[in-house]
Amino acid sequence: MAAPVMDTCHVFCCANRTPNVVSWGRGGLIAFGTCNSVALYNPQEIRIVEVLNKHTGRVNAVQWVHKQDCGKSFTLTIINKCEIGCIFKHKLFISAGLETQLVSGGSDNHVIVWEKQDGKVCRIITSLAVPVLACGGDDSRVHLYVQLNGQFQRLLTLTGHEDWIRCVEWATKDGELWLASCSQDCLIRVWRLFAKTATEPDQQTDAVIKMKEDVFQVSGDGEFAVTLETVLAGHENWVYGVHWQPPCVKGDLVEQPLKLLSASMDKTMILWGPEEDSGMWVELVRVGEVGGNTLGFYGCQMSPDGFMILAHAFHGALHLWHCDSNQGEWRPSVVISGHFGAVQDLSWDPEGEFIITVGSDQTTRLFTPWTRKGCSEITWHEISRPQIHGYDMQCLTMVGRFQFVSGADEKVLRVFKAPRNFVENFANISCTSLEKLLGCNEIADLPEGASTPALGLSNKAVFQGDLASQSPQQDSEDFNSLSDQYKESYFQSLKLTEPPKEDDLLQNTLWPEVQKLTNLLVDAGVKNLHDLRVSQASKPEHAAILLWSTTSWKQLQSLPCHSLTVTQMAFSPNGHLLLAVSRDRTWSLWRQGNPDSDTEASFSLYANTSKDTAVHTRIIWSCDWSSDSKYFVTSSRDKKVVSVGECEGESVTPCSSVLDVGDSATAVSICPYLCSDQSFLLAVGLENGKIALYKWRPLEDLSSGSDWSKCGETDACQSHTLTVKRLRWRPRPGRAGHGGNEERAWVQLASAGADHVVKIFNIKISAL
Repeated sequence: MAAPVMDTCHVFCCANRTPNVVSWGRGGLIAFGTCNSVALYNPQEIRIVEVLNKHTGRVNAVQWVHKQDCGKSFTLTIINKCEIGCIFKHKLFISAGLETQLVSGGSDNHVIVWEKQDGKVCRIITSLAVPVLACGGDDSRVHLYVQLNGQFQRLLTLTGHEDWIRCVEWATKDGELWLASCSQDCLIRVWRLFAKTATEPDQQTDAVIKMKEDVFQVSGDGEFAVTLETVLAGHENWVYGVHWQPPCVKGDLVEQPLKLLSASMDKTMILWGPEEDSGMWVELVRVGEVGGNTLGFYGCQMSPDGFMILAHAFHGALHLWHCDSNQGEWRPSVVISGHFGAVQDLSWDPEGEFIITVGSDQTTRLFTPWTRKGCSEITWHEISRPQIHGYDMQCLTMVGRFQFVSGADEKVLRVFKAPRNFVENFANISCTSLEKLLGCNEIADLPEGASTPALGLSNKAVFQGDLASQSPQQDSEDFNSLSDQYKESYFQSLKLTEPPKEDDLLQNTLWPEVQKLTNLLVDAGVKNLHDLRVSQASKPEHAAILLWSTTSWKQLQSLPCHSLTVTQMAFSPNGHLLLAVSRDRTWSLWRQGNPDSDTEASFSLYANTSKDTAVHTRIIWSCDWSSDSKYFVTSSRDKKVVSVGECEGESVTPCSSVLDVGDSATAVSICPYLCSDQSFLLAVGLENGKIALYKWRPLEDLSSGSDWSKCGETDACQSHTLTVKRLRWRPRPGRAGHGGNEERAWVQLASAGADHVVKIFNIKISAL
């Protein structure tokens, strides 16, 4: 079988904002739902090893299905949101040879029991020997069911909680069942279910204090009792998740450690367990998140060996701690991260060493390869969150090595420049010389970091003098005024040798804002002389392109042409031409007056299409330039991709046959390097989430359509599950973080999708 053309280098994503969406398998893989997909994450390798794309709605719950012998064979259960009729749609993926049942509950007040039948899709069953089924509801009670006469019947209702039950989980120990339940009343209750012995006396002496027992009988199986073992109070907010330490094999026996992990909206996880001498349940370990204006944890999981614990937060972030075997301390570990909303745009830095992304989760994130000394493995990580905004982010572009412009729904563009602390940490993580990144004089002028004041949207620069004024002595003094109680800056300088944790990303990796510009949509010229913006428009006067200088940040020109919103713009690689495409189904090409002049020459309309001459019949979504600035390509909702050129000639007309890609073409990008046969390599992103690679060669005869040839496509696991929003090729050959002459045979493609995911693909262009 031939090797795939596109190899997934890294996937950036996070967990969905629902409880029960993360599960840690006994094989070591962590499965979590991310938008409509399920990601399989290896915490040892710190990367996503597989993405499962089956569902068409948000994944709400994920659970590994294990064998009773604690073996590493596994399968996966996934519950996703249904958009028709019912509240939940249930689907079970089961490997051959497993006899497995699934119980699911939904907001339609139904609990459904499913079973696997000869490898087919699960079906609802009516006769299943289930010893006991526990269901927690919004009535603050835990209901126990058993199978009697072919039907599930409620036997007991366990009371005590005073708010909604958020999670219940069983464990077995010495033939007894242990049930943990947690609630929005901030408490955890542990119940013990055991069989009553025939010799146990019915009468108890007054000298013996014993917990109340709820006794019930099961026909043919004897008498059973349920008693409250303990009530655990340690959280200060809703408890969303409880999880028992997984059973393990010791000798020939399967042993269940009585250790319980809990996660709460108070941003903490607590590991509970009984003392050996007294049997009293106590808090063994407490870990959590500090800082940041975020909510707490939605759930928790524990590794099969019990030495790592994981929480997933309200905003999708994963928090991992591991136990240091030498010192016995719990320390935070490096994990992956990503957006929890649709990713709208992305951009590589000019040297191709990191990417910046923006999303509708109102954040701007920076990802780069982590190069570890003595380790050949390269993994990508988020090392900075330059902007945490109050509006959904829509677009961005790099303006120089460590400066970018971003736009949001507020219709104000903001310019950010990297602080010194970021540059130093970037040099450490990427194993790059600091002097190579910036000159000594430039470093001295940079602020140390940035912070956002309360109720503010602008990141304010923090200088070394500001940090020096915040001495420990001042912090320890009594507060004399409100200004003393609420500090203007919460930034703390970091010295990183590994990617930062979530609380540092939220608070200590912001970039200072240096300028504000009006309107929306942005691109920058290769000479960093111009910055563009347009806003959403329904009238021609509102669809003009504004041209700004990136040196003085003054408006230079207004370029009116289109009648509806300009959807995307791109400068030619030589910086002499500007291309814009619009919702009005037309494109416009602008040329700089005297590009060799030292002054900022004006742009004038060079060529454009009208509604009568337009090739596309629907909105044009995307455009891009060839590396020689001779041709550009447009993609549209009408499923067509068209090349246009030569742009330096007397007439600018379509120079390719019309390529039908089979679905709405929402993103297009031309590789800056030619294939081995000197043809252009294009990536086309589709509305269905697929990414296709095409080679295009200019030909004289276009009637046969032989100028286009498809050379690759993402498979089911590599594709996005929703619309591809942006495609960007790395501006340098090779794979980021790698070295060597053989790297010139590779190129990298980054994609952003509405499914909350950013992906980087490796493509061996020398083989195309």
